Amino acid sequence: MPTSAPKLRVVIVGAGPAGLTAACGAREAGMEVTVLEKDPDYVGGISRTVVKGGFRFDIGGHRFFSKSEEVTNWWKRRLPNDFIRVRRISRIYYRGRFFDYPLKPWNALSGLGLFTSISCVASYLWARLFPRRPELSFEDWVSNRFGRRLFSIFFKTYTEKVWGMPTSQLSADWAAQRIKGLSLSKAVINAFSGGQPNAGETIKTLIDTFDYPRLGPGQMWEKAAADLRAQGGRLEMGRRVVRIIREGDRVTAVETEDSGGARTVVHGDQFIVSMPLREAVLAFDPPLPEQIQAAARGLSYRDFITVALVVEGENPFPDNWLYIHEPGVRLGRVQNFRNWSEAMIGRPGTTCLGLEYFCFEGDGLWTMADSDLVELGKRELAQLGLCGAGRVTDGSVVRVEKAYPVYGPGYQANLDAIRPALGELSNFQVVGRNGMHKYNNQDHSMMTALLAVRNLQGGHFDLWKVNTDAEYHEEADPSAVDRTGRVMPERAEGPE
Repeated sequence: MPTSAPKLRVVIVGAGPAGLTAACGAREAGMEVTVLEKDPDYVGGISRTVVKGGFRFDIGGHRFFSKSEEVTNWWKRRLPNDFIRVRRISRIYYRGRFFDYPLKPWNALSGLGLFTSISCVASYLWARLFPRRPELSFEDWVSNRFGRRLFSIFFKTYTEKVWGMPTSQLSADWAAQRIKGLSLSKAVINAFSGGQPNAGETIKTLIDTFDYPRLGPGQMWEKAAADLRAQGGRLEMGRRVVRIIREGDRVTAVETEDSGGARTVVHGDQFIVSMPLREAVLAFDPPLPEQIQAAARGLSYRDFITVALVVEGENPFPDNWLYIHEPGVRLGRVQNFRNWSEAMIGRPGTTCLGLEYFCFEGDGLWTMADSDLVELGKRELAQLGLCGAGRVTDGSVVRVEKAYPVYGPGYQANLDAIRPALGELSNFQVVGRNGMHKYNNQDHSMMTALLAVRNLQGGHFDLWKVNTDAEYHEEADPSAVDRTGRVMPERAEGPE
Protein backbone atom coordinates (compact mmCIF):
# COMPACT_ATOMS: atom_id res chain seq x y z
CA MET A 1 0.00 0.00 0.00
CA PRO A 2 1.58 3.33 -1.02
CA THR A 3 2.44 5.74 1.80
CA SER A 4 1.58 9.41 1.61
CA ALA A 5 4.36 11.97 1.37
CA PRO A 6 5.36 13.51 4.71
CA LYS A 7 3.84 16.88 5.46
CA LEU A 8 5.95 19.95 4.82
CA ARG A 9 7.27 21.22 8.17
CA VAL A 10 6.96 25.01 8.32
CA VAL A 11 8.62 26.95 11.13
CA ILE A 12 7.32 30.50 11.60
CA VAL A 13 9.11 33.02 13.79
CA GLY A 14 6.80 35.61 15.35
CA ALA A 15 3.09 35.56 16.21
CA GLY A 16 2.19 39.03 14.96
CA PRO A 17 -0.18 39.69 12.05
CA ALA A 18 2.29 38.38 9.45
CA GLY A 19 3.34 35.31 11.41
CA LEU A 20 -0.17 34.21 12.37
CA THR A 21 -1.53 34.88 8.88
CA ALA A 22 1.21 32.68 7.44
CA ALA A 23 0.63 30.03 10.10
CA CYS A 24 -3.12 29.80 9.51
CA GLY A 25 -2.62 29.71 5.73
CA ALA A 26 0.05 27.02 5.89
CA ARG A 27 -1.99 24.89 8.29
CA GLU A 28 -5.12 25.20 6.14
CA ALA A 29 -2.98 24.00 3.21
CA GLY A 30 -2.17 20.83 5.14
CA MET A 31 1.34 21.73 6.29
CA GLU A 32 2.80 20.98 9.70
CA VAL A 33 3.19 24.36 11.44
CA THR A 34 5.20 25.52 14.45
CA VAL A 35 5.08 29.19 15.50
CA LEU A 36 7.73 30.56 17.87
CA GLU A 37 6.85 33.77 19.73
CA LYS A 38 9.21 35.52 22.15
CA ASP A 39 6.45 37.20 24.18
CA PRO A 40 5.32 34.90 27.00
CA ASP A 41 1.74 36.18 27.13
CA TYR A 42 0.51 38.08 24.09
CA VAL A 43 0.12 37.35 20.40
CA GLY A 44 -0.41 40.06 17.80
CA GLY A 45 2.94 41.85 18.04
CA ILE A 46 2.35 45.59 18.04
CA SER A 47 -1.29 44.82 17.11
CA ARG A 48 -1.93 43.13 20.44
CA THR A 49 -4.43 44.35 23.01
CA VAL A 50 -3.20 44.44 26.61
CA VAL A 51 -5.57 43.70 29.50
CA LYS A 52 -5.06 45.43 32.86
CA GLY A 53 -7.65 45.56 35.63
CA GLY A 54 -10.52 44.83 33.26
CA PHE A 55 -9.46 47.55 30.80
CA ARG A 56 -8.23 46.69 27.33
CA PHE A 57 -5.87 48.99 25.46
CA ASP A 58 -3.93 48.82 22.22
CA ILE A 59 -0.26 49.43 21.55
CA GLY A 60 -1.18 52.26 19.23
CA GLY A 61 -4.52 52.28 17.44
CA HIS A 62 -5.13 49.88 14.57
CA ARG A 63 -7.80 50.58 12.01
CA PHE A 64 -9.09 47.62 10.02
CA PHE A 65 -9.22 48.96 6.49
CA SER A 66 -7.70 47.44 3.37
CA LYS A 67 -7.90 47.77 -0.39
CA SER A 68 -7.47 43.98 -0.56
CA GLU A 69 -10.76 42.11 -0.59
CA GLU A 70 -8.95 38.94 0.43
CA VAL A 71 -7.51 40.54 3.57
CA THR A 72 -10.89 42.04 4.47
CA ASN A 73 -12.58 38.66 4.03
CA TRP A 74 -9.85 37.01 6.12
CA TRP A 75 -10.67 39.38 8.99
CA LYS A 76 -14.43 38.94 8.70
CA ARG A 77 -14.13 35.17 8.52
CA ARG A 78 -12.22 35.15 11.82
CA LEU A 79 -14.59 37.52 13.64
CA PRO A 80 -17.90 37.41 11.75
CA ASN A 81 -19.94 38.96 14.57
CA ASP A 82 -17.43 41.10 16.43
CA PHE A 83 -16.68 44.04 14.16
CA ILE A 84 -18.09 47.45 14.92
CA ARG A 85 -18.08 50.50 12.67
CA VAL A 86 -16.10 53.38 14.16
CA ARG A 87 -16.24 56.99 13.07
CA ARG A 88 -12.76 58.40 12.78
CA ILE A 89 -12.05 61.60 14.67
CA SER A 90 -8.43 62.65 14.97
CA ARG A 91 -6.92 66.06 15.54
CA ILE A 92 -3.61 67.81 16.03
CA TYR A 93 -2.96 69.69 19.26
CA TYR A 94 -0.64 72.64 18.67
CA ARG A 95 -0.07 75.77 20.75
CA GLY A 96 -3.25 75.28 22.78
CA ARG A 97 -5.49 74.74 19.74
CA PHE A 98 -7.00 71.74 18.00
CA PHE A 99 -6.68 71.25 14.24
CA ASP A 100 -8.43 68.60 12.17
CA TYR A 101 -6.29 65.80 10.83
CA PRO A 102 -6.11 65.04 7.97
CA LEU A 103 -5.62 68.74 7.49
CA LYS A 104 -8.66 70.71 6.35
CA PRO A 105 -7.38 73.94 4.85
CA TRP A 106 -10.00 76.31 6.23
CA ASN A 107 -9.85 74.79 9.70
CA ALA A 108 -6.06 74.94 9.74
CA LEU A 109 -5.71 78.46 8.38
CA SER A 110 -8.46 79.96 10.54
CA GLY A 111 -6.88 78.44 13.64
CA LEU A 112 -3.46 79.84 12.80
CA GLY A 113 -4.57 83.45 12.38
CA LEU A 114 -4.46 85.85 9.46
CA PHE A 115 -0.75 86.57 9.14
CA THR A 116 0.40 82.98 9.71
CA SER A 117 -2.24 81.83 7.22
CA ILE A 118 -0.98 84.24 4.58
CA SER A 119 2.57 83.01 5.09
CA CYS A 120 1.37 79.39 4.79
CA VAL A 121 -0.39 80.05 1.49
CA ALA A 122 2.60 81.95 0.15
CA SER A 123 4.91 79.14 1.23
CA TYR A 124 2.70 76.56 -0.49
CA LEU A 125 2.66 78.54 -3.75
CA TRP A 126 6.44 78.91 -3.58
CA ALA A 127 6.79 75.13 -3.15
CA ARG A 128 4.59 74.57 -6.19
CA LEU A 129 6.70 76.90 -8.31
CA PHE A 130 10.10 75.91 -6.92
CA PRO A 131 9.94 72.38 -5.46
CA ARG A 132 12.95 70.96 -3.71
CA ARG A 133 15.14 68.81 -5.94
CA PRO A 134 16.31 66.17 -5.45
CA GLU A 135 13.53 65.02 -3.16
CA LEU A 136 15.51 62.90 -0.70
CA SER A 137 14.30 63.58 2.84
CA PHE A 138 10.95 63.56 4.63
CA GLU A 139 11.36 67.32 4.95
CA ASP A 140 11.75 67.66 1.17
CA TRP A 141 8.75 65.44 0.43
CA VAL A 142 6.29 67.17 2.77
CA SER A 143 7.51 70.69 2.02
CA ASN A 144 6.94 70.09 -1.69
CA ARG A 145 3.31 69.12 -1.05
CA PHE A 146 2.30 71.45 1.78
CA GLY A 147 4.84 74.27 1.74
CA ARG A 148 7.66 74.87 4.18
CA ARG A 149 5.54 76.85 6.66
CA LEU A 150 2.80 74.24 7.10
CA PHE A 151 5.48 71.56 7.26
CA SER A 152 7.19 73.31 10.18
CA ILE A 153 3.88 73.69 12.05
CA PHE A 154 2.10 70.39 11.42
CA PHE A 155 4.78 67.82 10.57
CA LYS A 156 8.22 68.71 11.89
CA THR A 157 7.79 68.59 15.69
CA TYR A 158 5.68 65.45 15.83
CA THR A 159 7.81 63.56 13.31
CA GLU A 160 10.99 64.36 15.20
CA LYS A 161 9.35 63.12 18.40
CA VAL A 162 8.46 59.86 16.71
CA TRP A 163 11.82 59.18 15.11
CA GLY A 164 14.29 60.95 17.38
CA MET A 165 16.14 62.47 14.43
CA PRO A 166 15.92 65.63 12.30
CA THR A 167 13.37 65.43 9.50
CA SER A 168 16.18 66.32 7.08
CA GLN A 169 17.75 62.92 7.88
CA LEU A 170 14.58 60.84 7.63
CA SER A 171 14.17 59.31 4.18
CA ALA A 172 11.46 60.56 1.82
CA ASP A 173 10.51 56.89 1.41
CA TRP A 174 8.73 56.99 4.75
CA ALA A 175 6.54 59.93 3.72
CA ALA A 176 5.89 58.34 0.32
CA GLN A 177 4.60 55.23 2.09
CA ARG A 178 2.71 56.73 5.03
CA ILE A 179 1.07 59.81 3.49
CA LYS A 180 1.28 58.86 -0.18
CA GLY A 181 -1.48 60.41 -2.27
CA LEU A 182 -2.15 63.28 0.14
CA SER A 183 -1.21 66.88 -0.58
CA LEU A 184 -2.66 70.27 0.23
CA SER A 185 -4.34 70.40 -3.18
CA LYS A 186 -5.99 67.00 -2.59
CA ALA A 187 -7.02 68.06 0.90
CA VAL A 188 -8.77 71.09 -0.62
CA ILE A 189 -10.49 68.91 -3.24
CA ASN A 190 -11.54 66.49 -0.53
CA ALA A 191 -13.02 69.32 1.54
CA PHE A 192 -15.16 70.51 -1.39
CA SER A 193 -16.20 67.02 -2.55
CA GLY A 194 -17.64 65.91 0.77
CA GLY A 195 -14.85 63.49 1.57
CA GLN A 196 -14.46 61.65 -1.74
CA PRO A 197 -11.00 62.31 -3.28
CA ASN A 198 -11.66 61.03 -6.80
CA ALA A 199 -13.80 58.40 -8.41
CA GLY A 200 -12.31 54.98 -7.74
CA GLU A 201 -9.57 56.33 -5.46
CA THR A 202 -9.27 55.78 -1.73
CA ILE A 203 -6.57 57.59 0.22
CA LYS A 204 -6.13 55.79 3.53
CA THR A 205 -5.23 58.98 5.34
CA LEU A 206 -8.63 60.46 4.42
CA ILE A 207 -11.02 57.64 5.36
CA ASP A 208 -13.53 58.78 7.98
CA THR A 209 -14.95 55.42 9.16
CA PHE A 210 -13.33 52.05 9.67
CA ASP A 211 -13.98 48.58 11.05
CA TYR A 212 -12.65 47.60 14.45
CA PRO A 213 -12.91 44.43 16.56
CA ARG A 214 -15.19 45.02 19.53
CA LEU A 215 -12.44 44.08 22.01
CA GLY A 216 -9.53 45.65 20.14
CA PRO A 217 -7.14 44.35 17.47
CA GLY A 218 -5.75 41.73 19.83
CA GLN A 219 -9.10 39.98 19.63
CA MET A 220 -8.35 39.20 15.98
CA TRP A 221 -4.97 37.66 16.71
CA GLU A 222 -6.15 35.83 19.81
CA LYS A 223 -8.80 34.21 17.60
CA ALA A 224 -6.25 33.42 14.88
CA ALA A 225 -4.01 31.76 17.48
CA ALA A 226 -6.97 29.74 18.82
CA ASP A 227 -7.90 28.68 15.28
CA LEU A 228 -4.33 27.59 14.59
CA ARG A 229 -4.20 25.44 17.69
CA ALA A 230 -7.64 23.97 16.99
CA GLN A 231 -6.38 22.90 13.55
CA GLY A 232 -3.38 21.12 15.05
CA GLY A 233 -0.76 23.86 14.66
CA ARG A 234 1.78 24.50 17.42
CA LEU A 235 2.22 27.91 19.02
CA GLU A 236 5.07 28.11 21.52
CA MET A 237 5.12 31.29 23.63
CA GLY A 238 8.12 32.75 25.41
CA ARG A 239 10.53 31.37 22.82
CA ARG A 240 13.07 33.85 21.45
CA VAL A 241 15.03 32.76 18.37
CA VAL A 242 18.76 33.22 19.03
CA ARG A 243 20.30 31.19 16.21
CA ILE A 244 19.34 30.34 12.62
CA ILE A 245 21.19 27.20 11.55
CA ARG A 246 21.98 26.71 7.87
CA GLU A 247 23.78 24.30 5.61
CA GLY A 248 24.77 25.89 2.33
CA ASP A 249 21.73 27.54 0.79
CA ARG A 250 19.22 25.90 3.14
CA VAL A 251 18.15 26.67 6.68
CA THR A 252 17.76 23.48 8.68
CA ALA A 253 16.70 24.65 12.13
CA VAL A 254 16.39 27.54 14.56
CA GLU A 255 17.49 27.59 18.17
CA THR A 256 15.26 29.24 20.77
CA GLU A 257 15.81 30.40 24.32
CA ASP A 258 13.17 30.74 27.03
CA SER A 259 13.10 33.21 29.93
CA GLY A 260 15.10 30.81 32.09
CA GLY A 261 17.89 30.44 29.54
CA ALA A 262 16.92 26.93 28.43
CA ARG A 263 17.58 26.34 24.72
CA THR A 264 15.70 24.18 22.22
CA VAL A 265 16.43 23.44 18.56
CA VAL A 266 13.43 23.34 16.21
CA HIS A 267 13.92 21.68 12.81
CA GLY A 268 11.90 22.40 9.69
CA ASP A 269 11.71 22.25 5.92
CA GLN A 270 10.62 25.85 5.31
CA PHE A 271 11.08 28.98 7.42
CA ILE A 272 8.99 32.16 7.44
CA VAL A 273 10.48 34.82 9.71
CA SER A 274 9.02 38.09 11.00
CA MET A 275 11.58 38.84 13.73
CA PRO A 276 13.49 42.13 13.26
CA LEU A 277 15.63 41.89 10.12
CA ARG A 278 18.77 43.06 11.92
CA GLU A 279 18.43 40.29 14.51
CA ALA A 280 17.64 37.68 11.88
CA VAL A 281 20.68 38.44 9.73
CA LEU A 282 23.01 38.45 12.74
CA ALA A 283 21.59 35.14 14.04
CA PHE A 284 22.82 32.96 11.14
CA ASP A 285 25.19 30.11 11.92
CA PRO A 286 27.46 29.88 10.06
CA PRO A 287 27.40 33.68 9.75
CA LEU A 288 26.50 35.47 6.54
CA PRO A 289 29.38 37.42 4.91
CA GLU A 290 30.77 40.30 6.97
CA GLN A 291 29.47 42.98 4.57
CA ILE A 292 25.94 41.60 5.02
CA GLN A 293 26.31 41.61 8.78
CA ALA A 294 27.59 45.21 8.62
CA ALA A 295 24.52 46.19 6.58
CA ALA A 296 22.27 44.58 9.20
CA ARG A 297 24.03 46.40 12.03
CA GLY A 298 23.33 49.63 10.11
CA LEU A 299 19.57 49.13 10.46
CA SER A 300 17.99 50.93 13.40
CA TYR A 301 14.65 50.91 15.21
CA ARG A 302 12.55 53.27 17.30
CA ASP A 303 11.09 51.95 20.53
CA PHE A 304 7.79 52.80 22.12
CA ILE A 305 6.10 53.18 25.51
CA THR A 306 2.37 53.24 26.21
CA VAL A 307 1.28 54.76 29.50
CA ALA A 308 -2.33 53.66 30.03
CA LEU A 309 -4.28 55.87 32.44
CA VAL A 310 -7.76 55.20 33.82
CA VAL A 311 -9.73 58.46 33.94
CA GLU A 312 -12.88 58.93 36.02
CA GLY A 313 -15.90 60.92 34.95
CA GLU A 314 -16.74 62.72 31.75
CA ASN A 315 -15.01 61.64 28.55
CA PRO A 316 -12.10 64.11 28.13
CA PHE A 317 -12.35 64.47 24.33
CA PRO A 318 -14.27 62.95 21.39
CA ASP A 319 -11.26 61.88 19.29
CA ASN A 320 -10.01 58.36 18.70
CA TRP A 321 -6.53 59.84 18.96
CA LEU A 322 -4.76 63.18 19.21
CA TYR A 323 -1.37 64.05 17.71
CA ILE A 324 0.53 66.20 20.20
CA HIS A 325 2.65 68.69 18.24
CA GLU A 326 3.25 70.81 21.31
CA PRO A 327 7.05 71.11 21.65
CA GLY A 328 6.88 71.67 25.44
CA VAL A 329 5.91 68.06 26.27
CA ARG A 330 7.47 64.67 25.52
CA LEU A 331 4.08 63.09 24.80
CA GLY A 332 3.63 62.18 21.13
CA ARG A 333 0.08 60.88 20.76
CA VAL A 334 -2.94 60.08 22.93
CA GLN A 335 -5.45 57.30 22.24
CA ASN A 336 -8.91 57.39 23.84
CA PHE A 337 -10.01 53.77 23.85
CA ARG A 338 -13.56 54.53 24.95
CA ASN A 339 -13.94 56.23 21.57
CA TRP A 340 -12.66 53.13 19.78
CA SER A 341 -15.00 50.71 21.54
CA GLU A 342 -17.05 51.01 24.73
CA ALA A 343 -16.51 47.28 25.29
CA MET A 344 -12.82 47.91 26.04
CA ILE A 345 -13.64 49.99 29.12
CA GLY A 346 -13.68 47.99 32.35
CA ARG A 347 -16.00 50.20 34.37
CA PRO A 348 -18.88 52.54 33.44
CA GLY A 349 -18.17 56.23 33.89
CA THR A 350 -14.48 55.90 33.06
CA THR A 351 -12.23 55.81 30.05
CA CYS A 352 -8.72 54.58 29.34
CA LEU A 353 -6.23 56.94 27.70
CA GLY A 354 -3.15 55.50 26.02
CA LEU A 355 -0.30 58.03 26.14
CA GLU A 356 2.37 57.23 23.59
CA TYR A 357 6.03 58.08 24.11
CA PHE A 358 8.66 57.37 21.46
CA CYS A 359 12.17 56.56 22.60
CA PHE A 360 15.27 54.45 22.09
CA GLU A 361 15.78 51.35 24.19
CA GLY A 362 18.04 52.26 27.10
CA ASP A 363 17.47 56.04 27.02
CA GLY A 364 16.02 58.13 29.82
CA LEU A 365 12.38 57.46 28.99
CA TRP A 366 12.90 53.74 28.46
CA THR A 367 14.64 53.26 31.81
CA MET A 368 12.28 55.50 33.79
CA ALA A 369 10.38 53.70 36.55
CA ASP A 370 6.76 52.84 35.74
CA SER A 371 5.49 55.04 38.58
CA ASP A 372 7.47 57.99 37.25
CA LEU A 373 6.11 57.45 33.73
CA VAL A 374 2.55 57.44 35.10
CA GLU A 375 3.25 60.71 36.93
CA LEU A 376 4.81 62.19 33.77
CA GLY A 377 1.69 61.26 31.80
CA LYS A 378 -0.66 62.78 34.39
CA ARG A 379 1.42 65.95 34.53
CA GLU A 380 1.55 66.41 30.76
CA LEU A 381 -2.18 65.75 30.30
CA ALA A 382 -2.86 68.50 32.83
CA GLN A 383 -0.29 70.83 31.22
CA LEU A 384 -2.07 70.43 27.87
CA GLY A 385 -5.46 71.01 29.47
CA LEU A 386 -6.76 67.63 28.31
CA CYS A 387 -7.45 66.09 31.71
CA GLY A 388 -6.82 67.08 35.33
CA ALA A 389 -4.35 64.86 37.16
CA GLY A 390 -6.87 64.32 39.96
CA ARG A 391 -9.17 62.41 37.62
CA VAL A 392 -6.58 59.70 36.99
CA THR A 393 -7.13 56.78 39.37
CA ASP A 394 -4.83 54.10 37.95
CA GLY A 395 -2.01 53.66 35.47
CA SER A 396 0.15 51.00 33.86
CA VAL A 397 3.08 50.94 31.43
CA VAL A 398 3.92 48.74 28.44
CA ARG A 399 7.28 48.96 26.68
CA VAL A 400 7.67 47.74 23.10
CA GLU A 401 11.13 47.35 21.65
CA LYS A 402 11.76 47.75 17.92
CA ALA A 403 8.24 49.05 17.28
CA TYR A 404 9.22 51.05 14.20
CA PRO A 405 11.91 50.36 11.58
CA VAL A 406 13.76 53.63 11.02
CA TYR A 407 14.18 54.99 7.49
CA GLY A 408 17.39 56.77 8.38
CA PRO A 409 20.48 57.62 6.33
CA GLY A 410 21.77 54.62 4.40
CA TYR A 411 18.88 52.31 5.28
CA GLN A 412 18.02 51.56 1.63
CA ALA A 413 21.63 50.71 0.75
CA ASN A 414 21.69 48.32 3.70
CA LEU A 415 18.49 46.63 2.53
CA ASP A 416 19.84 46.43 -1.02
CA ALA A 417 22.84 44.52 0.35
CA ILE A 418 20.79 42.18 2.56
CA ARG A 419 18.01 41.22 0.14
CA PRO A 420 20.08 39.28 -2.42
CA ALA A 421 21.94 37.45 0.36
CA LEU A 422 18.67 36.23 1.83
CA GLY A 423 17.36 35.49 -1.67
CA GLU A 424 20.08 32.89 -2.10
CA LEU A 425 18.52 30.81 0.69
CA SER A 426 16.09 28.41 -0.94
CA ASN A 427 13.76 27.82 2.02
CA PHE A 428 13.81 31.09 3.96
CA GLN A 429 11.39 34.03 3.62
CA VAL A 430 11.06 37.24 5.64
CA VAL A 431 7.63 38.84 6.14
CA GLY A 432 5.94 41.67 7.99
CA ARG A 433 7.00 45.11 9.17
CA ASN A 434 10.12 44.26 11.16
CA GLY A 435 10.95 41.16 9.16
CA MET A 436 11.38 43.27 6.03
CA HIS A 437 12.31 46.56 7.74
CA LYS A 438 9.39 48.23 5.97
CA TYR A 439 6.86 50.46 7.68
CA ASN A 440 3.96 48.28 6.59
CA ASN A 441 0.38 48.58 7.70
CA GLN A 442 -1.24 45.53 9.25
CA ASP A 443 -2.92 44.49 6.00
CA HIS A 444 0.29 44.77 4.00
CA SER A 445 2.13 42.66 6.56
CA MET A 446 -0.63 40.08 6.14
CA MET A 447 -0.26 40.24 2.37
CA THR A 448 3.44 39.36 2.57
CA ALA A 449 2.44 36.33 4.63
CA LEU A 450 -0.31 35.22 2.24
CA LEU A 451 2.13 35.38 -0.67
CA ALA A 452 4.84 33.59 1.33
CA VAL A 453 2.48 30.63 1.79
CA ARG A 454 1.69 30.68 -1.93
CA ASN A 455 5.42 30.45 -2.57
CA LEU A 456 5.47 27.26 -0.50
CA GLN A 457 2.85 25.92 -2.90
CA GLY A 458 4.91 26.63 -6.00
CA GLY A 459 4.36 30.36 -6.45
CA HIS A 460 7.08 32.82 -7.38
CA PHE A 461 6.07 36.04 -5.68
CA ASP A 462 8.53 38.76 -4.75
CA LEU A 463 7.39 39.73 -1.26
CA TRP A 464 9.41 42.96 -1.40
CA LYS A 465 6.91 44.31 -3.95
CA VAL A 466 4.23 44.42 -1.28
CA ASN A 467 4.59 48.06 -0.40
CA THR A 468 2.64 50.23 2.01
CA ASP A 469 -0.31 51.92 0.31
CA ALA A 470 0.50 50.19 -2.98
CA GLU A 471 -2.45 49.55 -5.23
CA TYR A 472 -3.66 45.97 -5.49
CA HIS A 473 -4.12 44.93 -9.12
CA GLU A 474 -6.02 41.74 -9.78
CA GLU A 475 -4.57 39.31 -12.28
CA ALA A 476 -6.15 39.55 -15.70
CA ASP A 477 -6.49 35.76 -15.83
CA PRO A 478 -9.39 34.82 -13.51
CA SER A 479 -8.06 31.26 -13.24
CA ALA A 480 -4.67 32.41 -11.92
CA VAL A 481 -3.62 30.99 -8.57
CA ASP A 482 -2.91 34.44 -7.16
CA ARG A 483 -6.25 35.74 -5.94
CA THR A 484 -4.68 38.63 -4.02
CA GLY A 485 -3.40 40.25 -7.16
CA ARG A 486 0.22 41.10 -7.73
CA VAL A 487 1.17 44.15 -5.77
CA MET A 488 2.73 46.89 -7.84
CA PRO A 489 4.38 49.62 -5.74
CA GLU A 490 3.90 53.12 -7.03
CA ARG A 491 6.20 55.99 -6.10
CA ALA A 492 5.29 59.67 -6.26
CA GLU A 493 7.61 61.54 -8.60
CA GLY A 494 7.46 65.16 -7.56
CA PRO A 495 4.80 67.54 -6.28
CA GLU A 496 1.16 66.71 -6.67
